[in-house]
Amino acid sequence: MTVKEHLQFYAKVKGIPEKRRKRAVEKAIDNLNLMDHINKPAGTLSGGNKRKLSVAMAIIGNPPIILLDEPSAGMDPQARRFMWMVVEKISQRDKKSAVIVTTHSMEEAEALATKLGIMVRGGIFRCFGTSQHVKNKYGVGYEIEIKVVKAEYEDLK
Repeated sequence: MTVKEHLQFYAKVKGIPEKRRKRAVEKAIDNLNLMDHINKPAGTLSGGNKRKLSVAMAIIGNPPIILLDEPSAGMDPQARRFMWMVVEKISQRDKKSAVIVTTHSMEEAEALATKLGIMVRGGIFRCFGTSQHVKNKYGVGYEIEIKVVKAEYEDLK
């Protein structure tokens, strides 16, 4: 299936009326900057464009809750910033959807979130609050970098 066909399918699955479906697909393509790829099979897209398509499928129809699992993982810095702008627009400017993002990147979490949660072992929440609250609670300590020179066998005797 092409990028356009994927989005048309998801629009139909999400119950968008036929008369509004074309506009919803066009809007998702435009928001995620996928116009150059609309007629390409999804399997031939680069990793970053596949992630954009996944986000486009998630946001089509303005659902009340959007779940995104590491939407910018593996992207180059420019593409990552673009994705962050898209997610920020959805969650904060449009205010039509609550967005829940999972990430391993504190930088991404700070760029996108108003509230952060730290989860351990896939299900136990250790902390929930603002970015500053999480940093105050868990951001203490030191980071040490150690470089070790490989010893010769003669020196070890």
